[in-house]
Amino acid sequence: MPVGTKGEPMPLLEKLKSWFTPARPLSREMLHYQTPPDAAQQYRLHLRVEEGGRGLLVINAATILHLNQTATEYARLLIQGADDEEAARTVARRYRVSRAQARADYRRLRDHIFTLATSTDLCPVTYLELERVEPFSAGTSAPYRVDLALTYRIDEAGALDPEARRRVDRELTTEEWRQILQLLWEVGVPHVCFTGGEPTLREDLVELIRHAEALGQVTGLLTDGRRLREAEYLEKLLLAGLDHLQITLASHRPKVHDGIVGRAGAWQETEAGLRNALAGDIYIVVHLVVTPANADSVVETVAYLAESGVPAVALSSPLRVASEEERLRLQSALEEAQNAAHERGLTLVWDLAAPYSHVNPMEMEAALAPEQVICQHLYIEPDGDVLPAQGYNVVLGNLLRDPWEAIWDHPERKRLVAFSS
Repeated sequence: MPVGTKGEPMPLLEKLKSWFTPARPLSREMLHYQTPPDAAQQYRLHLRVEEGGRGLLVINAATILHLNQTATEYARLLIQGADDEEAARTVARRYRVSRAQARADYRRLRDHIFTLATSTDLCPVTYLELERVEPFSAGTSAPYRVDLALTYRIDEAGALDPEARRRVDRELTTEEWRQILQLLWEVGVPHVCFTGGEPTLREDLVELIRHAEALGQVTGLLTDGRRLREAEYLEKLLLAGLDHLQITLASHRPKVHDGIVGRAGAWQETEAGLRNALAGDIYIVVHLVVTPANADSVVETVAYLAESGVPAVALSSPLRVASEEERLRLQSALEEAQNAAHERGLTLVWDLAAPYSHVNPMEMEAALAPEQVICQHLYIEPDGDVLPAQGYNVVLGNLLRDPWEAIWDHPERKRLVAFSS
């Protein structure tokens, strides 16, 4: 019998209230699960419990499910390793449903999540009969991914990326980047991508990847691939836990590639790095930027990548800064490259980071303006300043000096988000 605070029988009215009072929402937190190294099928889950008990479940840093309060509770129990009976008891007690119903619901959600995590071509909208949420449209307390520009240097001589903002006059120390990674994890960011400039110029890159992985974050690296030709260095990246690589290639033709990047011999080094990476155990995307210099041969480059064993490509082009005539030519080349990728079975990836430039690979396939991408991404410069996204010269704050809420809820970011919706 329910009792009051002094051990007396609980009045009937209080008893009725206890039956019908909604379960108190879960507190905000971030949870992570990764299958053991010897598991036959590998996958990772990140659950971010939002204010009010709703949740954001990220599967393999790719599929994002927005969950209601009850589904969030089930997902939390799943990540914590609860068996069927424990989950049924917990949910039945909190939501006043039968254990049989709670057990069946838990098993169903667990099976759905496992299927999504281990299948590459399954649509969650169709499979789970979910209401579709447009990419980046849902409001959340933190982004899905943050891109970390460790440096704006592009070569060993210290030359700066020509598109980088010149006002960045220092690079954060290793300890400062560790603090930022910790903060991002605490606010619920499941995925970070190290970019630049050329991030492999930072001698602490391996250490930073290892630190992010220890926290539970999915890590990616955007690079020109040149240093990956060093087998020992690539092995260090893989042992640190790096999850995916994006290598930028300008062309399969050495002279065209070298001319675009402005460095003699660059193609040979990038090609060697790409082949080393393809031989390793890591997911690889090649980022191909279509420019006037390579537009006529981009289909051949896609064919070269497919024949080399590259599984996925990201296509982009500086359409916004091109003349009208040039834009039409580049748009046509992009469409031809896209068709060639489909014909050869390459996966097209549209939401990975790009080097600091006007180029954004999100625009074409998803039909999204760059303003929409800022809804769920952030970009951190080498000195810790935060931009809404790569290429947006609006400083929202500095992660080492300003509170997270002041950055995420910055009026300028809110204005851009409202403009994109």
